[in-house]
Amino acid sequence: MSREPSRQIPLALPHEPRFGAEDYLVASSNAAAHALATSWPDWPDRSLLLVGEAGAGKSHLAAIWRALAGADEAASAEDAIARLRAAPEDAALLLDDVDREGADENALFHLLNLARERRARLLLTARSTPTLLWPTLPDLASRLRALPVARLDAPDDETMRAVLMKLFDDRQIRVDEEVIEFLCRNCDRSLGAARTIVDEIDRESLARGRGVGKGLAGEVLRRLRSDDD
Repeated sequence: MSREPSRQIPLALPHEPRFGAEDYLVASSNAAAHALATSWPDWPDRSLLLVGEAGAGKSHLAAIWRALAGADEAASAEDAIARLRAAPEDAALLLDDVDREGADENALFHLLNLARERRARLLLTARSTPTLLWPTLPDLASRLRALPVARLDAPDDETMRAVLMKLFDDRQIRVDEEVIEFLCRNCDRSLGAARTIVDEIDRESLARGRGVGKGLAGEVLRRLRSDDD
């Protein structure tokens, strides 16, 4: 009679990703966006739209710009308007996920107008440039289309390998190169997927009290795919 491997309950130790400029991995998929965002204050416009799918690395690049510009960060367009009104002219401000569900399009339109009036610097992040579905406000769509765009493309093999290695290194987990290659070939092609799989492998490794090899990595991948079905 086979026995299930013993499992321990892993402690919920906090893990904070490193969002410093030195931790950003520049590759062909993000080099142009990185160069444009970090060329501040020499942008082609006073506002910039940073675009990429979930997990593409928008938050990391936005954090680099925020530190570079000494920028404030707003929780919503309404909050951004209040912050700009209280700030001196030429203030710098970050607003993440402007295309999130439920975001106030009228407030975002007024924010862009206010930023122009007060000569503010804005970095806006979104999953895409304007589409047929977003935004529904024509004047806002027109204003957003006029902004220069820093676009983060899907990561290539080089980027995925580097990100996986960094994520394991952040957790002080040593893995062989064959594990990195296995994950690179088999996990979804996004930085968010890489972060999820490394988190789950870390949790499973702690629960079983064993190191990370291709076997454990494969089991976790299969479980995650089964959960998605």
